[in-house]
Amino acid sequence: MVLDQLGKSLRGVLQKIARGGDVDDALIAEVVRDIQRALLQADVNVQLALELTQRVRRRAKEEKPPAGASVRDFLIRIIYDEVRGILGKDRPFDLHPKKILLAGLFGQGKTTTAGKLARYFQKKGVRVGLVAADVHRPAAIDQLEQLSKKVGCDFYAHRGETRAEVVVTEALARFPPHLAIIVDTAGRSGIDAELIGELTRVRQVLQPDETLLVLDAAMGQTAGRSAKAFHDAAGLTGVILTKLDGSAKGGGALSAVAASGAPILFIGTGEHLDELERFDPTRFVSRLLGMGDIQTLLERFDELTDKEEAQKAAEHMMTGRFTLRDMRTQLASLGQMGPFSKLLSLFPAVGGAKLDDKQLEDTQSRLRRYRSILDSLTAEELDEPHIIKGDRLHRIARGSGQRSQEVRALLKYYDSTRRAAHGIASNRKLRRHLERQFKGGGDPSP
Repeated sequence: MVLDQLGKSLRGVLQKIARGGDVDDALIAEVVRDIQRALLQADVNVQLALELTQRVRRRAKEEKPPAGASVRDFLIRIIYDEVRGILGKDRPFDLHPKKILLAGLFGQGKTTTAGKLARYFQKKGVRVGLVAADVHRPAAIDQLEQLSKKVGCDFYAHRGETRAEVVVTEALARFPPHLAIIVDTAGRSGIDAELIGELTRVRQVLQPDETLLVLDAAMGQTAGRSAKAFHDAAGLTGVILTKLDGSAKGGGALSAVAASGAPILFIGTGEHLDELERFDPTRFVSRLLGMGDIQTLLERFDELTDKEEAQKAAEHMMTGRFTLRDMRTQLASLGQMGPFSKLLSLFPAVGGAKLDDKQLEDTQSRLRRYRSILDSLTAEELDEPHIIKGDRLHRIARGSGQRSQEVRALLKYYDSTRRAAHGIASNRKLRRHLERQFKGGGDPSP
């Protein structure tokens, strides 16, 4: 989860409200002070942090909760609304063949982001063509070509050509019309006439549907000034913020860019090609405050390579017919859905009860061992777990390179999961709710 420290601080504020007594002036003052401190530590602009906390204080004292809502719940809602408000408006981003121009300063992560964006489109079923229009850095062309091979998309470059607009013209003639075309351009150490001139010439040739600025979140509050300058010069349609996974200045970059008028469309949350997320301020704040993000979780499920098997395993769990074969499918799906720590933040309550690094490492290591053991089982053992004992158990341990105690631990874990599944199967109301969730319809509340 990005901005861990800010999220931890804000979740602490919400817990203080939940555990506190009456919501009086003293509690409101304490809450406002804690929010202010959390925002400033995340590098959010001082004036912006002051204005936000003043609005929280005023609304908490003047507004009345709606019928049926407690004062405590209403105060939490006010905090949610105000934090959400500093991150700008959500802007639709249609996934269909379009022309995208990536701009930015040197070293901001444009080329890597081009590869991530290509992967994002292709996972949604849109074929992509990458264009190497950074004619000043041969290494950037090589990097983009390698990324295109990893993604499995089309690629065009003209080594030796020094005019970026010529490269783009040739690529447009080469690529078929049904591709999403992503153009990686050159950067500079600063915004100068040469950079803007080259961008202008490329834009005239490309006629892009989207002009996206790639910004490193480590720039902090200065990211807002850079976004505004590019916005004024090149007419941005959106911003992609990179390196939000470990940046102490993430809050400053997010809030500053949002204030610049250029909408944030994507955020980079890691080094891997899959670690690019569509930025939805509402979902982002929900995860930040430990309220989960079930919609993103379901979208990750939809992207599984063997979704039918994963859905069958989920249905078996809901009906009480859960086997080790189903568990193996679920663990394989978990591995495809992204890093375990980021996956946890999508669940309500779990995001708030954050595991420390040691617990996460132990959990991931245990799941890897379990997958190794499950891969060593025969078809009969996968479907009939009760036969695993004695010589079978020792054979599985040897075949998986694990100890017999690990195999017993897996069987114990399976048994507790199966009992939980049986409990779900016997709860008709909960079962119907989960069935609707996996089939994509119905009332979202159980």
